[in-house]
Amino acid sequence: MTDTVSSLLVRNLHGVFGEADDVRRGALVDELFTEDALFVEPAGITHGRAAIAGIAGKIRAAHPGFAYAELAPAEDLHGVAGRLRWTSGEPGRPPSYAGTDIIVVENDRIAALYLFFDPLL
Repeated sequence: MTDTVSSLLVRNLHGVFGEADDVRRGALVDELFTEDALFVEPAGITHGRAAIAGIAGKIRAAHPGFAYAELAPAEDLHGVAGRLRWTSGEPGRPPSYAGTDIIVVENDRIAALYLFFDPLL
């Protein structure tokens, strides 16, 4: 089955960055990302699936009780790029973070993920 850009965004948010299990996270990164994928975020630039899975694991470990919530439906830009706005925090409490994920898709996989932190409104 081929994922849509919107599906890739949602699965990445919840299944990669929201996943506590390293094995499941790694398997999903292998499924969703190109082998040489790029992840650009305020803390730096990461290349490759293993490195992306590692960064996602570190983020998850730092905030084990956090859950992600989509602020609006994921947007697809001509099947080659998309964005998803989200918040993250302890369930039942005001969000601690807000952000926007932007992806570039090649051959039905995420080739680049750009993370921007947004102000909490």
